[in-house]
Amino acid sequence: MGDGVALRVLDRLEEWIIATLIAAATLLIFLAVVHRYGTGLSIDLAKWTAAHDVPLIPDAARATYAWLASLDVSWAQELCIYMFIWMAKFGAAYGVRTGIHVGVDVLINQLKGGWRKRVIVFGLLCGALFTAIVGTMGAKFVLELMSTDQVSPELELPSWFVYACIPLGSYLMCFRFLQVAHAFWKTGELPHHDASHVDDIIPDVATPERAPR
Repeated sequence: MGDGVALRVLDRLEEWIIATLIAAATLLIFLAVVHRYGTGLSIDLAKWTAAHDVPLIPDAARATYAWLASLDVSWAQELCIYMFIWMAKFGAAYGVRTGIHVGVDVLINQLKGGWRKRVIVFGLLCGALFTAIVGTMGAKFVLELMSTDQVSPELELPSWFVYACIPLGSYLMCFRFLQVAHAFWKTGELPHHDASHVDDIIPDVATPERAPR
């Protein structure tokens, strides 16, 4: 029971991290675009309305330009890149769990008996081994960075924090490969991703048409 609860918590945490990073990055990109174009448009509006003697608007446009110009959003691009990298690492693990990355090709499906099962498990274990190696190398790299004073260019975040997504995401992906391999060995089923499925949406059941009276 405890293991099941822990797995559900891990699943929700994984989904929460991915969704939060996607939403935050999208909002940040939107605000950066509004800032970039709003700065130019506001000063253009101030010049045009002043040239045509439009009252009040030139002062409001200049005030808007001054406020936007005072905001420093040069860090937005760097932060978005980091968020998308973290999202990609955790999204890869989510893909393994839901069957997006785990697939069986036509050749393997032609295998008979236990050979198909062994080949699939072997492939999953190879994925687990590869991600474990990447995670270990990433962890070694992050530990080495922690002993330095390296920071990111704009945000000045510790470099080890930025690269921490490599061991965390890789080890989580390794765990998902092992989880899928264990479930497949016991049940013979792989996770399957249905692109047309939407959570919490129940498809309408077609009702037979009434015969005309």
